[in-house]
Amino acid sequence: MESSPDAGVTRRAVSPAESRRASRRWWDADADDYQAEHGSFLGDADFVWCPEGLREADARLLGDVRGQKVLEIGCGAASCSRWLKTQGAEVVASDLSAGMLRHAAAGSTRSGVRVPLLQADATALPFTEGAFDIVCTAFGAVPFVADSSRVMREVYRVLRPGGRWAFSITHPMRWVFLDDPGEGGLVAVHSYFDRRAYVEEDERHVPTYVEQHRTLGDRIRELVSAGFVLNDLIEPEWPDGHDKTWGQWSPLRGRIFPGTAIFIATKPTKS
Repeated sequence: MESSPDAGVTRRAVSPAESRRASRRWWDADADDYQAEHGSFLGDADFVWCPEGLREADARLLGDVRGQKVLEIGCGAASCSRWLKTQGAEVVASDLSAGMLRHAAAGSTRSGVRVPLLQADATALPFTEGAFDIVCTAFGAVPFVADSSRVMREVYRVLRPGGRWAFSITHPMRWVFLDDPGEGGLVAVHSYFDRRAYVEEDERHVPTYVEQHRTLGDRIRELVSAGFVLNDLIEPEWPDGHDKTWGQWSPLRGRIFPGTAIFIATKPTKS
């Protein structure tokens, strides 16, 4: 939940259309700054799940991806997709933002690892049923969509039976605290059960940035309602020696309570 100092900030309901427009415009405009700030941490062909620095190369949350058809939604600059391709996966990288996909194309040029890039809304994926073995995202799509239940249903649809869905988001309990990496961010000030979106808006009250809060229980119910089986919920611990601050993530807070939740789910095989 990073905010512009000049934006009006509120908590309120937003429509799916408002949320989609705000996300596209925000990430198109912010893509250069985001990549300049975080690109070196994320790498050109590396799969980093979260600001805690958990890498897929170590965690292997997706299993053996060699020969697997993989869709990354909310891919940003697509460093995760390029890493997956180096591991032998057949990958498609998608994002709502043309600005972020521009950086994905630049990353492909720099690294020499190229994957197909697609501008697409995660609530309306342009693929047939059962097209992929794995769908994944590291902090993409899910937190920025008003109807995230629809994302779960779309992912379920495009996965083959037995396929895996893995996504990381800001840990829901972080919404209790201010976005402050210092001591101010250790004091609970918001209700965990306030599900209104965090909204930055212009002087006409048009949303310019929207991020959605759901409780852990909400996320699990979204998965189960879509038909998934939840296999694991991972809360990465802050590693020793990691001193980088990323927005509200910091060594101070990370050693006290989790900043990231990673959900691993499976589409059941048909009997």
